[in-house]
Amino acid sequence: MADPSTYRPAPGAIPTDPGVYKFRDEHRRVIYVGKAKNLRSRLSNYFQDVSVLHPRTRQMVLTAAAVEWTVVSSEVEALQLEYTWIKKFDPRFNVKYRDDKTYPLLAVSTGETIPRAFFFRGPRRRGVRYFGPYSHAWAIRETLDLLIRVFPMRTCAKGVFNRHEYLGRPCLLGYIDKCSAPCVGRVSPEEHREIVNGFVSFMGGRTDPVQRQLTSEMEQAAEELDFERAARLRDDLAAITKVMEQQSVVLGDGTDADIIAVSTDQLEAAVQVFHVRGGRIRGQRGWVVEKSGDHADSAWSDQDGQDEQDPALPAIMQSFLVQFYGDAVERAQLEEQDEQEKLQRRGVDKLSHELTKPGAVIPREILVQVLPEDLTQVTDLIAGLRGSGTDLRVPQRGDKRALMETVEKNARDALRQHKLKRVGDLTARSAALADIQEAIGLEQAPLRIECTDISHIQGTDVVASLVVFEDGLPTKADYRRYRIKEAAGDGRSDDVGSIAEVTRRRFLRHHQDKRSVPDEQVLEQSFSDESTVEEMSTDHRRFAYPPNLYIVDGGAPQVAAAQKVFDELGIVDVTLVGLAKRLEEIWIPGEADPLILPRNSQGLYLLQQIRDEAHRFAITYHRQQRSKRMRVSELDGISGLGASRRTELVKHFGSVKKLRLASVEEIEQVVGFGPKLAAAVYAGLHKESSG
Repeated sequence: MADPSTYRPAPGAIPTDPGVYKFRDEHRRVIYVGKAKNLRSRLSNYFQDVSVLHPRTRQMVLTAAAVEWTVVSSEVEALQLEYTWIKKFDPRFNVKYRDDKTYPLLAVSTGETIPRAFFFRGPRRRGVRYFGPYSHAWAIRETLDLLIRVFPMRTCAKGVFNRHEYLGRPCLLGYIDKCSAPCVGRVSPEEHREIVNGFVSFMGGRTDPVQRQLTSEMEQAAEELDFERAARLRDDLAAITKVMEQQSVVLGDGTDADIIAVSTDQLEAAVQVFHVRGGRIRGQRGWVVEKSGDHADSAWSDQDGQDEQDPALPAIMQSFLVQFYGDAVERAQLEEQDEQEKLQRRGVDKLSHELTKPGAVIPREILVQVLPEDLTQVTDLIAGLRGSGTDLRVPQRGDKRALMETVEKNARDALRQHKLKRVGDLTARSAALADIQEAIGLEQAPLRIECTDISHIQGTDVVASLVVFEDGLPTKADYRRYRIKEAAGDGRSDDVGSIAEVTRRRFLRHHQDKRSVPDEQVLEQSFSDESTVEEMSTDHRRFAYPPNLYIVDGGAPQVAAAQKVFDELGIVDVTLVGLAKRLEEIWIPGEADPLILPRNSQGLYLLQQIRDEAHRFAITYHRQQRSKRMRVSELDGISGLGASRRTELVKHFGSVKKLRLASVEEIEQVVGFGPKLAAAVYAGLHKESSG
């Protein structure tokens, strides 16, 4: 490992112009490429105290042995040069959105005398009509298999067609009526062309005429008592309907667009892309990548019950747009060159085939979840790749906004599934528990782990969660939810104090849990009316056994507060740690510095999942409590109406809105309400309107 101070440039030697920089290791290999509007300002961030750097950034600067830079005249040039160098040097510390092949397409060779439909992947050529892209090859084959029932056109290769033309008998598809068999003259080229035109018209979106024709022919066959033909037409109509469901219109204006969304956590980012062509979703792709040091430099949190946007999203979006569309155009051009070489070897004039147009790869409209950092520069770069202007924006309303929400949901689900896969495998779970055991210094693997998290809005409506994982998997039957009473004075509670109270609530009966003490006696011994924590989610059954590892969500202050409770209660057989969000630091009581696991550690992934599950459980309960409080807030000022009676009222009528429409006599029907209280409730609800 190199010391960054040994290769740090002299003060004032770095220019303040825009440019691109490279970090090289001791073997002169480029390990990281980045760009900057101001090279001096950006590079100085890498040479601060390494202890405050993001772990991935710290590893990079310790691996590097030299830094170089190149000044350019504009930020657009910097963006282009950064992309070029990333492609050229393949630096190990840059995030890469790997994509090894193009989308599959459904192609129809309309330029042939006897056209055929076939699966295709590669550069587009003249004389071929393309439909797609599709997300999977099987989707094309299923679509084709369904449609040739209705449009029995040729799907065989040239060699197969010539062989059966020579033999004078059709192939299997001809015998089962999935091909009109033009090879043996069952239909003329003109009649086959009509079938092809119907297929192309249907795939182009004109589906109503086909449906009407099939429905009419089916009804006519039924009237003529030709039930066999009617059943066949019914099946054809069902096939048509299934294809239409697979390719339902999502944007009615026939838009060609890519819709891109990103979901992140502290370590990774999931990117989802929906490709819409002609208003239909033709393809979907996703990546899950580790966030680079630059992307992860900004701390973010949704601790207070509100989902905040990750500050790294604009940088991640910019990196993805540049790499994805740059790679797509470059790959298409390389495939076109290969195709032209093949055609030349076969003696085919390459001028009969058109070059791949970037416009076929990059759509006119690109809809993103969040705008990239340098919108103008990215737009100019993509426009240069496309050869014409492009509309890069965030949809605000209508169908496009609704579709963006769908893509965002897919990105969140992809990230969640990615994390679940790591702990869903027994081998991975065992490795994760072993990693945690070794890192923290436990005598044995922590087979039972509990984690608590606090959720609130500026110190009010404070709730907490306690989740339990056994053998690396959630044990939801043991989950707990707590409601924390607000402190006297300003009506607020702090995270550190709340962590201490929840820990005390959990471990007050820790020693009794290890003995055969009846639950009722445990509760009587452990909790008094003055307790500031109410357990809301269970019937107060004891835990089966104590945890091996107890995690609090937070850093050194939260860990210190929990450790103080452990000391008060004499808890010495449970290991306590804290997990801080920003850099996924593990804080151990009494240690001045946190423990940082490698970013590819299975143990870190498991700890992160447990913390995220505690956070999710706390947030869900917090929102329920907040919604409940808001529902009954109109009843708060009515004299003589306590919390239990407010709840009874809302439960009886279903909502405050319906309660407002009730008469005094109807309110009297609620259990515990007499004429006087019912009149007070009625007057309180109608005071504002009467005034």
